Amino acid sequence: MSFAKSHYENFPVISLFINKQFRKHVAIIYSFARSADDIADEGTFNIEEKISSLNEFENGLSNCFNGVYASSFWAALHNTVLKFSIDQNLFFNLLKAFKQDLLKSRYADFNEVLDYCKNSANPVGRIILQLHGIRDNYAMELSDKICTALQLTNFYQDLSVDLVKDRIYLPLDELNKFRVQIENLLQKKTDENFIELMKYQVQRNLNLYEEGNKLINILPPKLKIQIKMTIAGGIKILEKVKKIDYNVLKLRLKLSKFDAVLILLKNLR
Repeated sequence: MSFAKSHYENFPVISLFINKQFRKHVAIIYSFARSADDIADEGTFNIEEKISSLNEFENGLSNCFNGVYASSFWAALHNTVLKFSIDQNLFFNLLKAFKQDLLKSRYADFNEVLDYCKNSANPVGRIILQLHGIRDNYAMELSDKICTALQLTNFYQDLSVDLVKDRIYLPLDELNKFRVQIENLLQKKTDENFIELMKYQVQRNLNLYEEGNKLINILPPKLKIQIKMTIAGGIKILEKVKKIDYNVLKLRLKLSKFDAVLILLKNLR
């Protein structure tokens, strides 16, 4: 799970639209996610060692929330959480997703995928909203839709990479529905069945962006621009998926600098 990292990879210019008062706090939160991601992706460790390291990292998180800091990083993170009254559970949820990625590689249905997104992606949006003093349930629900949509986009973007790791986030019941064999995925065979499956995935993904887009109307100006560009970046990736006729088994798509500039110009209002 590298949702936060991929978010900035897809659209790094977005950091320019974070208010100065929040930048160091966003950097600390990003550092937390990046550190956990580095542990989970450590190539020389086996799964048991990675889980053990994540457990140690989680202990560091628990200790920091109790005022015991193993380093200045933990002190800074606790300061951010206290200063903005951020829900501590959101950080534990993120770590749960990192562990799940190491232990679970198949998802029976879309509800299981959504449950994963509740921990892997949705906490990021909720943390950012709370950082800006936004706490109402309606805003949180819309944020969840956007973050889930971004996570799904990341799945399709990284499908070829995840297959190498034997991770499949496409729901198994939907693979069966569209008569797509796991063996064909692993062999990177793009046939008509797979194309129809991906059309279904992409359209559902676009619907989530559309539903979550209502959040834009209730955000402060700079955060509004940030979220508009985030959504636009995700949608642009899906447009690229369509443009290559859904051949994501062999190609990993990402936004170009030109894409980023166009998105920036279109959303500066």
